[in-house]
Parts: sequence; C-alpha cells; structure tokens
Amino acid sequence: MPVKLAIVYYSTYGANHRMAEIAAEAARAAGAEVRLLKAPETAPAEVVSGQDAWRAQAERTAHVTAATAQDMEWADAWLISAPTRFGVMASQMRAFIDTLGGVWAKGALANKAISAMTSAQNAHGGQETTLLSFYATAIHWGAIVVAPGFTDPAIFKVGGNPYGYSHTQGAEFSDDVKAAIGHQARRLVEVAAKLA
Repeated sequence: MPVKLAIVYYSTYGANHRMAEIAAEAARAAGAEVRLLKAPETAPAEVVSGQDAWRAQAERTAHVTAATAQDMEWADAWLISAPTRFGVMASQMRAFIDTLGGVWAKGALANKAISAMTSAQNAHGGQETTLLSFYATAIHWGAIVVAPGFTDPAIFKVGGNPYGYSHTQGAEFSDDVKAAIGHQARRLVEVAAKLA
C-alpha cells in the first residue's frame, strides 16, 4: 500500500504554497498518496482583503481544502510548511496544531514520520529556529522527525539547512530549490514506508 502523506501548509503570499506543490509532485512520483491541504486562515477577512498580495494568494488557493484533524489521523506521514514569524511558525499553523489535542490524546499522531519546511523575508529571519521549535511539538506527539540532514548534495546548494528546506522571500524556485524540496519529500516517504 502506498504511503499516505498529508502536506499541510500555510502561505500568506505564496512561497509555502509553491513549496508544498513541489513536495507533493515529488512525493507522488515516489509512489505516495498525497493530500495537499492548507491550514485555515485565522486573520480577519478585512485584514486579508486589505493587502493586495495576501488577498491574491487567498483567491488563488480558494480551491485548496482546509486541513482537519481527520486528515492528520488518516496520514502515515506529514510534511508541514509555514512561514516564520518571530522565530516560530505563523500563528495560523499554530492555531491548526492547537486543534489536534483529541487526535494526540488517543495516540493517533504517534509513530508517524514528520518533516517541515519554512520561509522568511531574509536568510537569518528565524528559519532554523522555526523548524526546531516545530519539531519540539512533533516530539510531544511521539512523531518521528525526518529532517533532510546532509543526505543529498542539493541541501548544500540552497543554503545548507539540515532541519528542512527554508526559502528566502523573493528567491527564485530554481532547479536546485526543487531538488532540495524533492529530496526532503522523497526521504520522508521512504522513511514513512519503513515505519508503516
């Protein structure tokens, strides 16, 4: 049976959405059954609509299903992607995570593979701390963290972050970026298959 992978992202302006799409394509090519899902928006509609780029991203992804606790329970593995805000994941993703108490309490988040990606406005904008702080949550769940580490040359070509791919706002989604994201997604699927 194929690995069931939930890719859950939050994206204000589009970077994490694009990262999630690249990961989904790589995971499907590796044989996984993928659900591409977004964390629900928690900002007031008037705030979102008041910023052109934010509103445009919301409109572009209106068709994407919002993630639920049931999606998390369904999956064998998860890839989480959200921008950094002050060194931790954006509040929209944290709010979604806070809905998972019931699933966590019955052990449905334990012993499953998890990996994460992030983005920030600048290269030293908290990208690594965002991933590390999120992995603390995954450890509380009993999930198995599957960071990319330095397991592929692609990691070095895009900044050398062993904790997970991190994108600097405005950078191109080059072939090297796609290779690093693809490697992380394939590694997650491979480890999840072994755990399953």
